[in-house]
Amino acid sequence: MEAKAKARYVRVAPRKVRIVIDMIRNKDLDEALSILRYTPRGAADPVAKLVNSAAANAEFNHEMNRGSLYIDQAYVDEGPTMKRVQPRARGRRNLILKRTSHITVIVKERKGV
Repeated sequence: MEAKAKARYVRVAPRKVRIVIDMIRNKDLDEALSILRYTPRGAADPVAKLVNSAAANAEFNHEMNRGSLYIDQAYVDEGPTMKRVQPRARGRRNLILKRTSHITVIVKERKGV
């Protein structure tokens, strides 16, 4: 059995979120949360909220034991990109891309714990 949580349209570039997600994949729940707590990246906060949400879904919706949960799958998909324009010299413009992410975390229960 597995529990899932998704965060869509998060205003952090997917490339930056993938660095944080790679640190917690296949880790126990408590270990993943402690890694996220002390990670000095902006993407660590929304990922930590998402891991807590997935754990709560597992605990209350599927009656899983919180102590035996681990991050089975965690991945980031690219969301829509907002385009902004910055004026440049001689009437030109510079395009600024504000990227968004769709983050998914799936937790499962370890057997024999």
